[in-house]
Amino acid sequence: LAPDLAPDLAPGPTGDAPGPDDAPPVPCRFCGAALGASLVDLGATPPANAYLTAAQLRQPETYYPLHALVCEHCFLVQLEAFHAPSEIFSDYRYFSSYSRSWLDHAGRFAAAAIERFGLDRHTLVVEVASNDGYLLKSFAGAGVPVLGIEPAANVAMVAQRHGIPTLVEFFGVDTARHLAEAGQQADLLVANNVLAHVPDINDFVKGLAITLKPEGVLSVEFPHLLRLLERNQFDTIYHEHFSYLSLLAVERIFAAHGLRVFDVEELPTHGGSLRVLAAPVPARRAERDGVLKVRRDEHRAGLGTIGTYRGFEAKVRQAQHTLTRFLIDCREKGQRVAGYGAPAKGNTLLNTAGIGPDLLPYTVDLSPHKQGLFLPGSHIPILTPDRIYQTKPDFVLILPWNLRDEISSQMAAIRDWGGKFVVPIPTLEIVP
Repeated sequence: LAPDLAPDLAPGPTGDAPGPDDAPPVPCRFCGAALGASLVDLGATPPANAYLTAAQLRQPETYYPLHALVCEHCFLVQLEAFHAPSEIFSDYRYFSSYSRSWLDHAGRFAAAAIERFGLDRHTLVVEVASNDGYLLKSFAGAGVPVLGIEPAANVAMVAQRHGIPTLVEFFGVDTARHLAEAGQQADLLVANNVLAHVPDINDFVKGLAITLKPEGVLSVEFPHLLRLLERNQFDTIYHEHFSYLSLLAVERIFAAHGLRVFDVEELPTHGGSLRVLAAPVPARRAERDGVLKVRRDEHRAGLGTIGTYRGFEAKVRQAQHTLTRFLIDCREKGQRVAGYGAPAKGNTLLNTAGIGPDLLPYTVDLSPHKQGLFLPGSHIPILTPDRIYQTKPDFVLILPWNLRDEISSQMAAIRDWGGKFVVPIPTLEIVP
């Protein structure tokens, strides 16, 4: 950080994170300092992507604490890890290719990266957490060699069927060393929306550094913690997201593993994200204005001051209560409400607000991998989108609020019977 923007790194006073007196302190997953400050305690919920079959509805579900803590030393916001990534990501229900806007976003990035970094048939693009190959297809289509790394075998299989070479394994130092030994270091290494998903963030970032060529570029996208706080995006907190990231924290993590951030772009995706470009410290990459701009924004917002994080929980409670009151009022008035989407964030919202089928009888989703299943915890059924046209609800609650424009355009016909959309975050909004 620039000297005038660097916050005091001395640990602050003990925070207010609740817990038994005899419980050992939870260590920060980056710097190891004891975590004492609370951002928000959302109680206990099942894993947000643990969708259920009808048979599983009769079986007990496992609930884990969902409590976001703040490190007073490095300001990494994080959850305690209660289960291994292999329990979450080995058979995954999220397929990127079912969002048109996300595919367009990926295509634009690939085209820009090819031009900016001079990628061609003599270079290699490696993507960590490559999902169903949606991004790498754009590079491969331009004649650039690619390699995906994806731990979910069912998702990786889809990429492989589309001709995208994909390793089915979790990424870390061991994988990185194998790639380097095989001559598969990356000219461009992409890790989109995965940094938050790794409990051992040091092993992961060290692996990224090993995988890069000396002049290679690392591109990482993640939801921006600043937007989460500003826009009350508490529903993006769930067990699969172990960390909640600011540029302040990411620069420190990268620097500890020999990486230097040289550019930052602010993106609208996921309610407000950062695309951080980094390279090995010796690489010849001049720092761009975007880095300083985001540093200043975070400094002005107080992300380097522990007091900034207090008070967020009150905003969360207000949003939960507002949504619950709205749904109760609709039920008492005889108005029908249906959900649209079955995202992980929706499960955090519904479960922590105590909303079940009595208030939201069903939700719909475009992905056939979710249709016919039930949301974890709430047990709300996931149906096909045509059910909305059959039942003609008065309101459609958009659970993936980051896709509100895409969904309201797709489902514009609900206006034919006077239906309206409801967006729950940051505050409840009815969209005619």
